[in-house]
Amino acid sequence: MSEDFKVDIVNPDRSFFSNDKVKEIVVPAVEGDMGILKDHIPIISFLKPGIIFLSTNEGLQKFYVEDGIIEFRDNTLSILTSTIMDLKNIDKSFIDNNIKDAEKQLENSDLNDQARFLMSQKINVLRTIN
Repeated sequence: MSEDFKVDIVNPDRSFFSNDKVKEIVVPAVEGDMGILKDHIPIISFLKPGIIFLSTNEGLQKFYVEDGIIEFRDNTLSILTSTIMDLKNIDKSFIDNNIKDAEKQLENSDLNDQARFLMSQKINVLRTIN
């Protein structure tokens, strides 16, 4: 019996990733990092800035994601996100510019606690990639 399930990742520009032979995925959910295997209970959750770890027969793939929503049901995980990048293709200038922009946004005293948390999370993740 197969232990595989399907993952579809879509951003506004295109279908970013689709594979029906995924063994395991770990996503940066707002509630904390969440591991998903075949036959996981149905779930809907929001993503925070972080790294998606995706395991297939071909090996481990890593993607940087800033936000989004996930839905898992019937052994299909759908991820909708506005920003996603393969870590092996991420550009150092992208990281540096995004860290500077996030740090500047954190200086805004009108920023609510949720936005402040997400900006801090983004900075921390980008620094670990750098």
